[in-house]
Amino acid sequence: MIVVTGATGNVGRVLVELLARAGEEVTAVSRRPAEGLPAGVAHRQGDLADVDGLKGLFEGAEAVYLLVGGLGDELRPREIVAAAVACGVRRIVFQSSQLVGTRTDSVSHEILRAFEAAVRESGVAWTVLRPGGFASNAFLWAEPVRSARTVMAPFADVALPVVDPADIAEVAAAALRDPAHAGRTYVLTGPAPVSPREQVRALADALGAPVEFVPQSAGEARAQLVRFLPEEAVDGMLSVMGEPRTEEQRVSPDVERVLGRAPRPFSAWAERNAFAFA
Repeated sequence: MIVVTGATGNVGRVLVELLARAGEEVTAVSRRPAEGLPAGVAHRQGDLADVDGLKGLFEGAEAVYLLVGGLGDELRPREIVAAAVACGVRRIVFQSSQLVGTRTDSVSHEILRAFEAAVRESGVAWTVLRPGGFASNAFLWAEPVRSARTVMAPFADVALPVVDPADIAEVAAAALRDPAHAGRTYVLTGPAPVSPREQVRALADALGAPVEFVPQSAGEARAQLVRFLPEEAVDGMLSVMGEPRTEEQRVSPDVERVLGRAPRPFSAWAERNAFAFA
């Protein structure tokens, strides 16, 4: 049985569907009730922060997809991993971040570094996924696109190879099912760098309607984002968006190595999700 934590998110929901379609026994774990799970998929409601309840989340699992909400600051990595191992888990796939490798001085990513260390030292088979920026971050633009066909964003022409969450899910499914991926760390990106201005153009093409791009200052963007994201996360995000390091702009070969095909471009994500912006 495979347990998927964070099962209602952009990656987790697709991962659950992929595993169920492949005939795996899957248990979806989320903090809130889950709707629309595939037939045959069990659900356990719980929180990784509840150390006393961890056994109930992991019991009976052979493999676990470990995904922490936000940056996971309130969690205890070693206790969580130890609980999984104590329940008989033999394989852990952990969703980390590319920034753990590229921003080793980032205080906000210390907790993810701690999770990576706990997973690697667990004594069971492990795989670490380090995705770059998510294509699905564009959902932040959904309301202004729906209401005014306008997007305001900073760093209009700074391009990063954002990754489709569906590609992360496919790599995760492969790592959970195939022991050949044990002991590997994969950096996951899209097939080419794409700027905010180019992303908006792709959304407009997917909608078949013009969408105006309005350049925004970094300060304006920060004031907007801190209303619903932690300040440390916002500062880290803006730093990467505005002053990316060479490695963060580089396309990783790992999606293609694992899946045998190129990663999906942002335009494909936009076409699949155009309904959210319509």
